[in-house]
Amino acid sequence: MRKFLVVLDDSRECLNAMRFAAMRAAKSKGGVTVISIIPPDEFNHWIGVGDIMRAEARERIEVHFEVYAKWMRDRQNVDPELVIREGEVVPELLDYIKEDPQIGVLVLGASADNKGPGPLVSQLTRSAGSLPIPITIVPGDMSKEKLEAIT
Repeated sequence: MRKFLVVLDDSRECLNAMRFAAMRAAKSKGGVTVISIIPPDEFNHWIGVGDIMRAEARERIEVHFEVYAKWMRDRQNVDPELVIREGEVVPELLDYIKEDPQIGVLVLGASADNKGPGPLVSQLTRSAGSLPIPITIVPGDMSKEKLEAIT
């Protein structure tokens, strides 16, 4: 089964990336893997404090994921899986793509901000020619109706 990999973060454009991945998976009988990467600099504290912060970050991610997962299950009949990694975002993302041979497409949301599409989209599109899978970039301000029409 081909899976769509989508990044869960706090950006506004994440919503459209999630919608697109779920709709494409539903229509192509695929799956969705949601990945969230916790940067290491969030835990540069004393060991006990760092462990508490790590647990809180994971809990926030799981709650955030469950909102998207419920919509995917209820509306798209897709049961997504959650992967949480710790480290630098781009290397962790690329490592995960190499580890899971079922990942067929990376779905990213692009910011509608005039400052650019966002750091993750900018970094990954620079090396798009050497990635083992295609990237689909979904505009962050695209309407739900337009997303439904193109998927």
